[in-house]
Amino acid sequence: QVQLVESGGGLVQAGGSLRLSCAASGLTFSRYAMGWFRQAPGKEREFVAGISWRDTNTNYADSVKVRFTISRDNAKNTVYLQMNSLKPEDTAVYYCAAASTWATVVVTTSSGMKYWGKGTLVTVSS
Repeated sequence: QVQLVESGGGLVQAGGSLRLSCAASGLTFSRYAMGWFRQAPGKEREFVAGISWRDTNTNYADSVKVRFTISRDNAKNTVYLQMNSLKPEDTAVYYCAAASTWATVVVTTSSGMKYWGKGTLVTVSS
């Protein structure tokens, strides 16, 4: 019954911004660590950003640090990824994921995630 649905992907010029959203249902959202991963063609799925369910501790991949910001709204059961200063290298399918873990833990590995969305495509041109 758990469902994660991503939205907000699309085509954007280099240097532009996008905001991804992930709406969760079927789980106690406020007790799940959430994260964003991405997979480019021919590449392995990689960690992008994660957030804990208490104290909103966050962690980012070095490649997106400063440019991207992860946040969550527990009242809306939604996690966001604000992406600024986008680069062509950011082009990928972006996946939302959820993990049941300790309150302040940020999950940074694909294997650590229990549930996954189907992804939303982000294409950065120029």
